[in-house]
Amino acid sequence: MPELSGIGVGRGIAAGPVARMSPPPPAPADEASERSAEAETERVQKAVAEVAAELEARGRTAGGMARDVLEAQAMMAQDPTLHEAVATRLQAGKTGEYAVHEAFAEFRATLEELGGYLGERASDLSDVSQRVIASLRGLPAPGVPDPGHPFILVAEDLAPADTALLNLDQVQALVTIQGGPTSHTAILAREKSITAIVGVAEAASLTEGQQVIVDAGAGAVITDPTQEQLDEAQARRAAHAAQAAAPITPGALADGTAVPLLANLGSAKSTEKAVALGAEGVGLFRTEFLFLSADEAPSVEEQREAYQSVLEAFPGQKVVVRALDAGADKPLSFLNDAPEENPALGLRGLRALMANEQILRDQLTALAQAQENTEADVWVMAPMVSTVEEAEAFTALAKEHGLATAGVMVEVPSIALMADELLSRTDFASIGTNDLTQYTMAADRLLGSVASLQDPWHPAVLRLIREVGAAGIASEKPVGVCGEAAADPLLAVVLVGLGVNTLSMSPAALAEVRAELKLHTLKQARGIAAAALTAATAGQAREAAQQAAQDAVQDTVQPAVQH
Repeated sequence: MPELSGIGVGRGIAAGPVARMSPPPPAPADEASERSAEAETERVQKAVAEVAAELEARGRTAGGMARDVLEAQAMMAQDPTLHEAVATRLQAGKTGEYAVHEAFAEFRATLEELGGYLGERASDLSDVSQRVIASLRGLPAPGVPDPGHPFILVAEDLAPADTALLNLDQVQALVTIQGGPTSHTAILAREKSITAIVGVAEAASLTEGQQVIVDAGAGAVITDPTQEQLDEAQARRAAHAAQAAAPITPGALADGTAVPLLANLGSAKSTEKAVALGAEGVGLFRTEFLFLSADEAPSVEEQREAYQSVLEAFPGQKVVVRALDAGADKPLSFLNDAPEENPALGLRGLRALMANEQILRDQLTALAQAQENTEADVWVMAPMVSTVEEAEAFTALAKEHGLATAGVMVEVPSIALMADELLSRTDFASIGTNDLTQYTMAADRLLGSVASLQDPWHPAVLRLIREVGAAGIASEKPVGVCGEAAADPLLAVVLVGLGVNTLSMSPAALAEVRAELKLHTLKQARGIAAAALTAATAGQAREAAQQAAQDAVQDTVQPAVQH
């Protein structure tokens, strides 16, 4: 096949020969052990400890989000439930290798059935299992090849331990057969600005040494490219490098219309990079990192310290803090652990917080205290809002706690269609395009089998964004986007044309979006958006916008040349 399709991460492009990951150790046979159960237990405990220590060491070396992922993986290796499952099999006379293989496989199947965020972590569990088995056999762990020259790394689904320490002088791009937009490979590729495409099912057909082009912007792997295609890829790569090296300026269109470019942050650890890359504030500060690994809600003081560390990095700038967004793929025992038939449509986000109001009140109290101790301009918003009444209740509660600017996330079609009423009752709206696309298209955003439907370019999604943008203009209230759509440079222009006035994204995407905005005036952005809205499919919308953007740039260049 000349071109393979997948889910692109970022807008990078790279070319080179394929190198495939070293295979995992062969699955152990179901056979009786020649050792005693006690001896096998000692072997397994030693191997698990070695693997956990290695993962933690790699995490300390890598730092950032990679450290979080690897520490979570090390915790998986030492999970008491897994240890019990392994111990049961060892007592039954199985070998350590088989006991680990079977127990981990059973636990992986459970995570896959749960789906969502936990389903995405299933592959992490397989990597831990393979590492433990390799340790038991005295073999090196599966890992990244070293062919001695730059290459395109192709893997079933890259392990976090390997992604974290990739030699980026050698690895030009990543292609994985498995994985979705929130897999660890995608998460770490965004953080490290690695060109990557995940979920490329046909990548299994790629052979060692085969020349390919990886075009993340198009979500395409071009096999056996022509010299012309290679030259074009090199030119685009050079253009991306020039954009990254360009002086940092405030986000703005060609006519000077300001479009502040903000950062999406998941913890205080990411602030330094965001500031260095020119973030003009924070458009989405996710507070879940404080809650997800806890057995009970953190105290007001613990929260205040964490929030304050982020706010201090942005004196005088806007920091939009999202209240705890738990439930669905992020269940919390102290918030909502009741089983639900369809948790994505259940007690999640603001619904869960309103059912446990003290947790919300504590969070607002901590945020207000952090605000008093810093110079940041703090905004707070509620996740997963479906009704105007919910928005009104949250806004009142935030102001009661001393937070002057309160708004909501637009992630559900119902609230997008009621945007005019919404913005008459709250201070701002921030569109979460990941969930808005999921709920509009009825396609789980973490499920690879429906990934093709999870496209914010779909005209149905763009029309909903237009409703919110129009309501923002009419009410003179700010409307931002903090979903992954804002990191797509051309789609960012479309969003501005639809009435969005701030864009928030992974810091790694700031330079490309900044450069693209400078090519178009507000009038042109509206024209490009209008072209996308005439389409019937996501692909047609993208093509229409690309053509309109090219025409707009030519119309700008030609008069200048004639003059």
